[in-house]
Amino acid sequence: MSNNAAVTVDGGEIGRAQALQALAAGVEPHTDMNPVLLKPETDVGAQVIVHGKRIATARAREYAAMKPSLMGAVLESFERLKACADLVLVEGAGSPAEVNLRKADIANMGFARKADVPVVLVGDIDRGGVIAQLVGIKTVIDPDDAAMIQGFVINKFRGDPSLFDDGYRLIETRTGWRGFGVLPWFARAAELPAEDALGLGEARKPGQCKIAFLALSRIANFDDLDPLKLEPGVDLVMVRPGEAVPGDARLVILPGSKSTRGDLAFLRAQGWDIDLLAHHRRGGHVLGLCGGYQMLGESVADPDGIEGPAGETRGLGLLDVTTTMTEQKTLTRVSAVHAATGQPINAYEIHIGRTDGPDRARPFARLDGVAEGAVSSDGRVHGSYLHGLFTSDEFRKAFLAQLDIAVA
Repeated sequence: MSNNAAVTVDGGEIGRAQALQALAAGVEPHTDMNPVLLKPETDVGAQVIVHGKRIATARAREYAAMKPSLMGAVLESFERLKACADLVLVEGAGSPAEVNLRKADIANMGFARKADVPVVLVGDIDRGGVIAQLVGIKTVIDPDDAAMIQGFVINKFRGDPSLFDDGYRLIETRTGWRGFGVLPWFARAAELPAEDALGLGEARKPGQCKIAFLALSRIANFDDLDPLKLEPGVDLVMVRPGEAVPGDARLVILPGSKSTRGDLAFLRAQGWDIDLLAHHRRGGHVLGLCGGYQMLGESVADPDGIEGPAGETRGLGLLDVTTTMTEQKTLTRVSAVHAATGQPINAYEIHIGRTDGPDRARPFARLDGVAEGAVSSDGRVHGSYLHGLFTSDEFRKAFLAQLDIAVA
């Protein structure tokens, strides 16, 4: 389950964590690496993506009823991966101790039993209670499930691991499972794309130029911001619900969203619409990416109720464009050229909706000569569907230089 997605070589979408693992393994991301992906749209409902394509939007109870029918798709992907790889590592989702969900499980012990895959438990000691976690799992799970578990690993240990020797032996004694080792805390993991939005604001560093981004309630593809987080001289600030947009921000970014109209309402409830207008009046710049781009326009219409209840929502009015949600989702990797600087951009698109209007005559970028995105008449409000654009180093430097932000 993640709203941080990546586009694969076979034209589908998978979770960003699985794409990162593919990168680490030196292989192209493929939809078989994440055969079932859930992308939350509300507190109780999510898009169901199977083999990279959306098949339904389901509420929690509806998805629970669907799960048994999805095991076949998961096993198909596993068999294809087995046929072309020497080693397949299968990462569970959730916990093997969720015994209340065990009957329809397709992502933990249910899969392990069905595919006859040995299991290693990974305990996160940084969160505390790791002894109780591992011993407790052995206590509550089915004995046949427990027989699949070959051992455990302790992860994220800070300091001298010998201090945990007694706890390590206690887990081995109480569970009968072999300990495979203790992995140290890896501080630079914060520089890698996050699986979910919980840790978004944790790696802030000082910088002479402040860039703010809005923590939308259904924020998506937020790893677009990672290169800015690591850029020397940039202070990337997450504006949390209830906080005001910083008055000294040079640039405010509206990131992607899984529910554009829902997040427009959320944005207004925080008073951010007023803050954005004030920021723009002061001469500040605004960048909207994907759903954020759609919000910057005059209106967002969803006549077929694709993202929620059918209807139309007034936009922020900072770009003279309108958006209509469409059933077909765009999923593609692209090479573009930034219109203002001529710098190349390697990116991907993953969105529903069609955006048109007068400001499209001033494109943000060009894809094979075709206009993409929009820029306001004063040149200070930018909108684009290009995800991952800031990973292109020369473009990032040129774009920030436009804002009078010096980069190394």
